[in-house]
Amino acid sequence: MDTTRAPPPSVLFLAASLLAAALGWLIVFAARRPSRRRSARLPPGTTGLPLIGETLRLISAYKTPNPEPFIDDRVARHGTGVFTTHVFGERTVFSADPAFNRLLLAAEGRAVHCSYPSSIATLLGAHSLLLTRGAAHKRLHSLTLTRLGRPASPPLMAHIDRLVLATMRDWGDPAATVRLLDEAKKITFNLTVKQLVNIDPGPWTESVRREYVKLIDGFFSIPFPFAHLLPFTTYGQALKARKKVAGALREVIRKRMDEKVENGGAKGEDDEKDMVEELLDAEGGTFSVEEMVDFCLSLLVAGYETTSVLMTLAVKFLTETPTALAQLKEEHDNIRDIKGKNQPLEWSDYKSMPFTQCVINETLRVANLISGVFRRANTDIHFKEYIIPKGCKIFASFRAVHLNTEHYENARTFDPWRWQSKNKLQSAVGASLFTPFGGGPRLCPGYELARVVVSVFLHHLVTRFSWEEAEEDRIVFFPTTRTLKGYPINLRRRSDSVV
Repeated sequence: MDTTRAPPPSVLFLAASLLAAALGWLIVFAARRPSRRRSARLPPGTTGLPLIGETLRLISAYKTPNPEPFIDDRVARHGTGVFTTHVFGERTVFSADPAFNRLLLAAEGRAVHCSYPSSIATLLGAHSLLLTRGAAHKRLHSLTLTRLGRPASPPLMAHIDRLVLATMRDWGDPAATVRLLDEAKKITFNLTVKQLVNIDPGPWTESVRREYVKLIDGFFSIPFPFAHLLPFTTYGQALKARKKVAGALREVIRKRMDEKVENGGAKGEDDEKDMVEELLDAEGGTFSVEEMVDFCLSLLVAGYETTSVLMTLAVKFLTETPTALAQLKEEHDNIRDIKGKNQPLEWSDYKSMPFTQCVINETLRVANLISGVFRRANTDIHFKEYIIPKGCKIFASFRAVHLNTEHYENARTFDPWRWQSKNKLQSAVGASLFTPFGGGPRLCPGYELARVVVSVFLHHLVTRFSWEEAEEDRIVFFPTTRTLKGYPINLRRRSDSVV
């Protein structure tokens, strides 16, 4: 027999009333909520396959000579320059909108912070210039400007000139076949090593360079757990290479620290100082060894990879545009006629290369060595009718802006003459339509040095050699922008050139 007493009717009525009120409140709240979400939502898009999202589609597109459809198709489909996708393990908002890109670059350290895939972060190190934030980034950026942001320095100009000529002397006489990208990388790597640790080309630099190639290959690889135990994977090889490069830099830094102690802390002349000495002297010598290792390692990436590809692609585009090549030769032959055959280039010579700068600008715009930058939202970001929530990954695509026909006529055609207008560069930079070196607090501190190196290289190439493609080559954009075969060319020394 059930002895449980039923609740009084008044209690049941009260409970029912409270439940009805709660349900009514929820219905009203739910009815209001969607309208708010509709007016303030994530940019439209799809997340693709489970877990991997659209990563494979992105990689597949960027391994071709024409990666534009990945962004173009989604912009056309959604009717907006900002869309949502899922790549490299997380939801990411892509931007092909110059106004939003400008907002992101200017908001660094406030509304957004720098954020890259874990594979890049691990390989570069926590103290690299790319990954540090706030005051730490500001002090490292300032030090980089001090060392690499003064290409007008006579000793630096002279060193660049000698290094380019020394590399070209190894090409043989009167004819040779070279892979231009490999030769350009020798120049940029040796130059960067000299600026960082004051070591001239030799067995040390070559052994470090071989490991560096493996390290860079791992940037956009899959960071498997325990990858250091899987040396047969790209990421495992990259981790092993990073350990070797870091070890070589660590040994040099510790040796320099010991020498500084032995010399009683004496400082060298500013023009003779390298980056390690700048770091040892900065802020009372408070940088740790690991901070210096990560910092130097990241600068090697910047100096080695991007400038060498810029040199190579400038030559490729010039070769495919004979009228531009002829005008460039005329500019540099005039400089050489004025200077004489054996005189090294000086800063005044660099400043008298206007068409060369047009060629460099257009190579940067068409090639897009830096396709874009990753950021992460520190707070909810309002843009047009969208809200990008705090914590969301964002990719600002420079490439999509540079190759947009709304911003550039015949945008996908190499046309260096488009930059001859005096105001073209200033207006494009001001509107964030031309951002090959980024912008805001993270503007590349070595951008002027890169221009100088490419200009000196082109000067000596066109005044000493003629060339033709040895075999057909094409550009790919993953994991980094480069030519597939290293751009092999057949060189012939000009009869009127100096050795």
